[in-house]
Amino acid sequence: MSTAAATHEGAGQPADAGSRGAAPTTPVGKVATWFDDRTGLAKPIRYLMKKVFPDHWSFMLGEVAMYSMLIALLTGVLLTLWYIPSMGHVVYDGAYGPLNGIGMSEAYASTLEISFAVKGGLLIRQIHHWSALFFVAAVGLHAARVFFTGAFRKPREINWVIGTVLLLLACIEGFAGYSLPDDMLSGVGLRVMEGFLQSTPILGSYMAYMLFDGPFPGELIIPRLYMAHMLLVPAIIIGLFTAHLVLVMVHKHTQFPGPGKTNENVVGFPVMPVYAAKAGGFFFIVFGIITLIAALVTINPIWAYGPYDPSPVTADVQPDWYMGFADGALRLLPGWLEFELLGYTLSLNLALGSIFLLPAVFGIMGAYPFFEAWVTGDKREHNLLDRPRNRPTRTAIGMAAITCYFVMFLAAGNDLMAIKLGLSINDITVWLRILFFLGPVIVFIITKRICLNLQRQDRELVLHGTETGRVVMTPEGKFFEVHEPLDPYTRWNLVDYEAQRPLELTSGEDARGVAAPEAKSSKRRAWWSRFYFADRVEPVTPAELAAAHHDGHDHEAVVGSDDEGRTPAIAGRPASH
Repeated sequence: MSTAAATHEGAGQPADAGSRGAAPTTPVGKVATWFDDRTGLAKPIRYLMKKVFPDHWSFMLGEVAMYSMLIALLTGVLLTLWYIPSMGHVVYDGAYGPLNGIGMSEAYASTLEISFAVKGGLLIRQIHHWSALFFVAAVGLHAARVFFTGAFRKPREINWVIGTVLLLLACIEGFAGYSLPDDMLSGVGLRVMEGFLQSTPILGSYMAYMLFDGPFPGELIIPRLYMAHMLLVPAIIIGLFTAHLVLVMVHKHTQFPGPGKTNENVVGFPVMPVYAAKAGGFFFIVFGIITLIAALVTINPIWAYGPYDPSPVTADVQPDWYMGFADGALRLLPGWLEFELLGYTLSLNLALGSIFLLPAVFGIMGAYPFFEAWVTGDKREHNLLDRPRNRPTRTAIGMAAITCYFVMFLAAGNDLMAIKLGLSINDITVWLRILFFLGPVIVFIITKRICLNLQRQDRELVLHGTETGRVVMTPEGKFFEVHEPLDPYTRWNLVDYEAQRPLELTSGEDARGVAAPEAKSSKRRAWWSRFYFADRVEPVTPAELAAAHHDGHDHEAVVGSDDEGRTPAIAGRPASH
């Protein structure tokens, strides 16, 4: 980790001595002074340029998301020059010969023209689609990094909620985007969406009728999706992204623990000139990678699907990967969830996996920081990140959630798995249903055990050092392996964390023996606290480290013995029997 520059945010800033000094003599300086006299932006810009950001590879995930969004916006603007958002019927007579004479919508015909008649049009389409996929993936990975390192804690709860909404909007924006060509694939996707809307209890048929302006497919769904894809959703995404960046600038940037790093400072590089140069170069790297993939890997070849026609049955249609979990949830839900109640047909086998799934998933995701803060009762600001192994329960919860996602994602291809593997689709679905409930539990237990064992391994390394492979014989004829102590920088990363202890449950009664109103809430909170922190490994204290490195036998009382009463070798001393 580089420590080229460090700042203590909140400390006094140096006086702006030169900002109002001698009058500038260069043309650029005169223009800048004129602009600053009328806007007063010199001071905030100078503060921004001196802002320090830490240097770690995982922080680049957020940059990938931002750059992918910019690339998608730029290519999207170019595509609007030729795309026609209309469902008006035309007979195709264009550059792609196999479809000449075929009836289709103007939207599909214009997309074909972009792909085959406009120079570079197909590459622009491919870059646009791939950058959108990169954006969704980067936002998801960035959210995972924030979750597993605890970067969502105070004062960043609002930023976590903004990021959650951004991930949801990215999925919605992607769905609207790949529906615009009006090809067979996107048309089936819209038909499925209409079924989702109709499954909404009581209001479903009205919602679908209003969206499509009549029976499916209508003539206004493409213009409406175009308006949402080009104006409404991007405006919200840009606004939330701007707010997200502003909050990042207002708060101290989180950093991983290490020597010299505290909750009161940030160790890294200033924006100018180091970070800006690195960020600019990284933007072109991301742009180049996306362009290379777009040039080599075909995605969404609409000419192979043909124009949308409601009559063909396309059972093997698959959504984009980021909506695969919702499609898989639909396939896992049993058919008996559709029934009649009070004269209304409730299609919960569709509604639970579509209308209710997305709000539930993202709602739980957005509320998690507040739930963990309630469990811990921690009101402090946290600018140092956690190592995932040092928060085993949180890490296990995250891995269990990811397991749920992947089971639903696999279920989206149950028909293809049945065909390719020669298995029964019903058997595959039944096993995936079982895995949906048992998989997260198994992964939770395994992940938590792994984290606790990694903590114990770190503790052993700090106390005993690393094995050198050198065996030494003492004058008394005893043999032992020499252990080399860790250097202070490596040791710091292994011991610089706080082991949270479970909250103690009070009697729940006041001095007069009357039950306190918050007694039930306190019991629930104490139960969750035990669930989170009952299993833990305490960090090595300075006293334990000193005892482990002492020449005498004091260390034996600290390290303890194994089941056979033997004390393991510590800091170069032989094991006792």
